[in-house]
Amino acid sequence: MTLRASDRMRYATIAALTAIEFLQLSMTAFAAGPLTGELGLTPEDFSLIASVYASVAILMISTERWLVERLGGRLVILCATTISMSGSILCATSTGFGSFLFGRIVMAIGGGALFTSARMIIHHELVGPRRFTGIRALGTSLALSIAAGPWIAAEAVSMETWSAIYWLVAGMGALTFVLAALTLSPIPIDPDGEHAPRPIQQILLVAGSFVLLYALGRYNYDFFSRTGLLLGLAALGTCGLLAYMWLQHRTARPLLRVRPMLHMRYLAGLGLFVFGYLMLGANNYMIPAMLQHTMGFGWATVGRIEALGLLVAVVTFRVVTRLLPHHPAPRKYLVTGFAALALFGLLLARLNAGANLWHDVLPALALYSVFLLTVLPVAAMQTFREMEQDEPVFANAQQLKNMLAQAGIALGIAMATLGQQWRTAVHYAVLNNRVIPGDPAYDATFHALRDGLARTVGPIDATPMAVARIAQLLAQQAALLANLDHFVVIAALGVLGIGVTLVQRVFR
Repeated sequence: MTLRASDRMRYATIAALTAIEFLQLSMTAFAAGPLTGELGLTPEDFSLIASVYASVAILMISTERWLVERLGGRLVILCATTISMSGSILCATSTGFGSFLFGRIVMAIGGGALFTSARMIIHHELVGPRRFTGIRALGTSLALSIAAGPWIAAEAVSMETWSAIYWLVAGMGALTFVLAALTLSPIPIDPDGEHAPRPIQQILLVAGSFVLLYALGRYNYDFFSRTGLLLGLAALGTCGLLAYMWLQHRTARPLLRVRPMLHMRYLAGLGLFVFGYLMLGANNYMIPAMLQHTMGFGWATVGRIEALGLLVAVVTFRVVTRLLPHHPAPRKYLVTGFAALALFGLLLARLNAGANLWHDVLPALALYSVFLLTVLPVAAMQTFREMEQDEPVFANAQQLKNMLAQAGIALGIAMATLGQQWRTAVHYAVLNNRVIPGDPAYDATFHALRDGLARTVGPIDATPMAVARIAQLLAQQAALLANLDHFVVIAALGVLGIGVTLVQRVFR
């Protein structure tokens, strides 16, 4: 099929819109540690900023269809990319908590709905084989962004130019602005539409999202000291979001048409999406945490190995999209994806302190890529199949899915940090019982460390330094065992996913 210049421009616009969102999320997540140091933030500050970003993005995604109806897709994207560029520049030039928080809020206002916009360009402006090509452009861009994020962030941090992360996003926004201006239709879909956001309901949405995400983010720091308060906040936020969905369901002219979405195919698809984004959030946190903080690999090295492993996602997506038109039944793809997830968890659950990145970690990351870019694309192509002829419902279904994606990633990170904190405490308690004078393993380690240190710092200082080093090794070993527990759970979830896929009757 020969591509027209206008189609190539549309595919480039779709890819650029997708890349802005996923690349900046991937880079920000990977560079969280260095960013907190460069900007003088505490981990709690960074968690708060992440919660604010996600809740604002959810709010903007909920209004995307309404804005497009009245302003047209081109004007919405031009405004969104301009605002996103401004936010990226604010982040790149920020010097502390307040300026970085403001920059991320502006980025969320502009960029929160860009991925939804990319999917709706495919639906509005591409038909037949061109629509499938547009989906391939979107998926390929998503896969490349997930893979490139850790590498770019690691290189930027290693060269002490962390702000390059956000200058790059700003540059991509400028490119997307030009592409959208030249390519997209300026015609509003429904300038006199009756559906409109209700301020009280939108406040309920953003407040519920923030309270829930803030509580989840704080679990990592206050789980043992303020458990009751955090559980209460999480319940309050959840109730607010459920109330918002109930009001959307009951309102005569809602912003999101929930009622037509309440059928098994869409709900099952949402379940797949939420699970996929939970895995994305949890593992994007745990993989660098284990490799950098627990196993001691360098920042740039981890970024490169992650990029190489996740680059398999691009190949996976290309293979899946070549097979789907001729073999569309989804069950075999889902089984393959969950099997890859189970093997990914199993391989990383077998790591030890002497693991080799190339032999032990890279194959696992490749399998993780296979999971992501098998399960998520197949879910996307199956979930919305019954809605494609009803354009407003299809748009609202995409919005709701992407709103849940923002929450799912945050929930995945929270679950991973909670699990790590819990299992580290359990393992530390068990190991600490053996760190006592008289235990053969303790005595051998202590004497070896003390004698080695005595040759450099003297016998007086060697004893407390040896004790401190043992305490450090104990904490590191407890954290490593907690990391391995996480990946055992991931392997079990992969096996469970295979079982559910084989018995369910929705996606055959």
